[in-house]
Amino acid sequence: MNVIARSANISPYLKATVTVVSNGGRTVAATGKVQRPPIVVPAPVTPILSDTMQRNIISGVVRVNSSISASTQIQQSRMAHSDIQVPDFAHYRRDEVKDPYAKSRESAASRKSFSYVLAAGTGLAAAYSTKTIVYDLVATLSAGADVLALSKIEVNLDDVPEGKNVAFKWRGKPVFVRHRTAAEIKKEAAVDVASLRDPQHDSDRTQKPEWLILIGVCTHLGCIPVANAGDFGGYYCPCHGSHYDASGRIRKGPAPLNLQVPQYSFQGNILVVG
Repeated sequence: MNVIARSANISPYLKATVTVVSNGGRTVAATGKVQRPPIVVPAPVTPILSDTMQRNIISGVVRVNSSISASTQIQQSRMAHSDIQVPDFAHYRRDEVKDPYAKSRESAASRKSFSYVLAAGTGLAAAYSTKTIVYDLVATLSAGADVLALSKIEVNLDDVPEGKNVAFKWRGKPVFVRHRTAAEIKKEAAVDVASLRDPQHDSDRTQKPEWLILIGVCTHLGCIPVANAGDFGGYYCPCHGSHYDASGRIRKGPAPLNLQVPQYSFQGNILVVG
């Protein structure tokens, strides 16, 4: 405490020491004072209102640069896409509508007529193209000439003697053409239809009584019967014992139906099957 009290009495005789810091090479006045740079007050910034902002946005981008040692600068740059030229479509426009002062109603009738004619022509061309495509597609999917040739067969009836049965191939199936005698016709016409398993009169199975046309496939399991055989003198299937009469009707055995009669017609002395 005594030391502190004594140092307070000698404090007026102490000399202050100043530490000098370099000021970047600036000269020091003889008075010993440091020369300071002048203080620059930046100009007031102009406020940007909504309308000016809108104009700036349309015309370009606004950039503001400001610092303590420099004045505030406002720079405006154009947008990257603002210099794109609008394409000119005058080459594709009609002459009637190029003049901005002309009334387009005066040429509306002719322009509508052209549009209607163009639409009608396009529609007709599309319809014709569709018809051609459909026709070619149907023709492609249709049967060929070789298949159509086999769809019908012609048989000369002079080659089939009376009392005989001749087999022909039609669509991969045998067709029996039987030239019946008068006795066979009379016998089959006298059969009681009510007693048959598949009731059918003989006259309903023939167009001409002397000619019997049948598909030679057994209705049981698809076997081929033997002509002029069996208990009834018609057709006999040896596979499972089905007996048919001279009208092709089932009379005995496991077959449920009569022999099928194909579609046929007579053209003079020629039989056309199919």
